Amino acid sequence: MLQATFKLCAGSSYRHVRNMKGLRHQAVLAIGQELNRRALGGPTPSAWINQVRRRSSLLGSRLEDTLYSDQELAYINQGEEAMQKALGILSSQEGWKKENQQANGDKVLSKVVPDVGKVFRLEVVVDQPMERLYEELVERMEAMGEWNPNVKEIKVLQKIGKDTVITHELAAESAGNLVGPRDFVSVRCAKRRGSTCVLAGMATQFGQMPEQKGVIRAEHGPTCMVLHPLAGSPSKTKLTWLLSIDLKGWLPKTIINKVLSQTQVDFANHLRKHLESSPAPEARC
Repeated sequence: MLQATFKLCAGSSYRHVRNMKGLRHQAVLAIGQELNRRALGGPTPSAWINQVRRRSSLLGSRLEDTLYSDQELAYINQGEEAMQKALGILSSQEGWKKENQQANGDKVLSKVVPDVGKVFRLEVVVDQPMERLYEELVERMEAMGEWNPNVKEIKVLQKIGKDTVITHELAAESAGNLVGPRDFVSVRCAKRRGSTCVLAGMATQFGQMPEQKGVIRAEHGPTCMVLHPLAGSPSKTKLTWLLSIDLKGWLPKTIINKVLSQTQVDFANHLRKHLESSPAPEARC
C-alpha cells in the first residue's frame, strides 16, 4: 500500500502534483497518514519506512515552497530575517543605557547598534497570562487602535501562510504635535518557540499601499516583542519590546529619543488598562 501510495503521489503523478495545489496537499497527507499507520503497527519503523519518511519530508518542503509566489517567499524570508536580527540585538547584554524608569518597574533602555542606529528596549511584567497578550497583539492586531491612542489604525494588507502578514499602520500625532502624522508598511512574523512567543517585523515595500499625501512614510526595523511566562508566576508575562524606527523628516535627536521612549512606556500602560477593563475572549474549541 505504501509503495503504491508513494509512487502515485511522488512519482507517476509528479506533473499533476506540481501543477495542482489540492493534489499536492493530498499527496503529502496520504504519505504522512500511511507512514504513521505503519509506524504505530510495529515496535519500530523499518529502514525503508524511515527512508521514505525522509523523502516525503523533503517533498513536502518543496511542495510548500511552490504554494507561494516569489514575492510571497521574499516577504516570508524578510520577516524571518527581521526576527533573527532583532533577537540578535536583544541577546547582547552590553552597552544598554537607561532611558526611562517607572515606579512600577517598567524600564526603557537604549543602545546604538552598528548599521541599525539607536534602538530602544522596553522591559515590563504584565499581570496577565501569555496567551491573553498573544491574542491581543497578534490575533486581534487590527483592533489596537481601539485601546492605544498612539495608533490610529492597523490594517492587515496580506496574510502569507500562518506566520507572516503585511500591515499598514497609521500612527497618531504625538502630544504637542512634536511629531506629525507617520505611517508604516511592514512585514510581520509571529513564531512560537516552546513557551516563548516572538513577534518581529521590519519595513517593506507593498505596491498596493503607496505613500499617502500629508503623511510621512516612516520605517520600522528590525523590531520585535518577546513574550514568555514569568519565572515562578506563569499567570504573569514578561514582555520585552525592541523598537527600531526611522521617523524620517527633519527632527532633532533629542525629540526622537524622548518620543520613542515615552511611546513604549505609554504602550505598556495602555495595554494593562485595556486587559484589565475588557474580559478575556472565550476559549476556542
